[in-house]
Amino acid sequence: MAVSMRLGEFLRARRARVRPEDVGLPGLPGRRRVAGLRREELSQLAGVSVSYYTRLEQGQSVHASDGVLNALATALRLDEHEHAHLRELASRRQPPRTRPPAERVDPLTRDLLRSVGNTPALVLGRRTDVLAWNPLAHALLAGHLDPAAPDRPGDRPNLSRMVFLDPRTRDLYVDWERKAQAVVGSLRQIAGHHPEDALLASLVGELSTACPEFAELWSDHRVRPCEADAYRLRHPLVGELTVTQQIVVPARSPDQFLVLVTTEENSRSEETLARLGAYAS
Repeated sequence: MAVSMRLGEFLRARRARVRPEDVGLPGLPGRRRVAGLRREELSQLAGVSVSYYTRLEQGQSVHASDGVLNALATALRLDEHEHAHLRELASRRQPPRTRPPAERVDPLTRDLLRSVGNTPALVLGRRTDVLAWNPLAHALLAGHLDPAAPDRPGDRPNLSRMVFLDPRTRDLYVDWERKAQAVVGSLRQIAGHHPEDALLASLVGELSTACPEFAELWSDHRVRPCEADAYRLRHPLVGELTVTQQIVVPARSPDQFLVLVTTEENSRSEETLARLGAYAS
């Protein structure tokens, strides 16, 4: 999809989420025919002409100035990540999509993964393929899968597919909806960084076709980077525990993510994870 069309889709999705009263506009009598702000209302708030803003939404204009983008971001009440995504969509042309080579884990990253053996840890590629995991991460998050699968590029598990298409992963997350939103928000940001990645586009298309929940979340255009969040898990062997999943970006592999899974010190969850570690070993 051309960058101009992706920019238009993003603007329409964000406009639909802002109510007039959210930005100090008076409500008009009668039923509104559109969700959120009208184009005329957003143009007024951003200080641009309606015709110019319409061209942006219709994919007929790109490379808006920083001033216009900043004004649109303010009017749409974008957070810093959404603002950065808007600037990215407006400033680059869509290069031809290419099939990139298989991702590999740097030896130093493998050393780091091995050094945190008592902490569940895995390495994700930029398309959320599992490139490597330690035994405890495998036991915690994917004990039903082949532990050696990440070593075979053609068989690697994919975290996004697991969350949306694997019933066991759905059952693992007590608050599955929050995890699903986090995965889609991260994929949306990654897609903005790598519009040329044919494999990433194929993954999004596959999930959109196979899973209505993914398609609905993707159409919302929310952008959310992977950082840190807590989740309740219901593990089939050891029961419930609460974990925090945190992201570290390896120095030599900025497109990859080292995911560390921790528990609160001296908590029941820490004891539960230790019990799982005993099973795994």
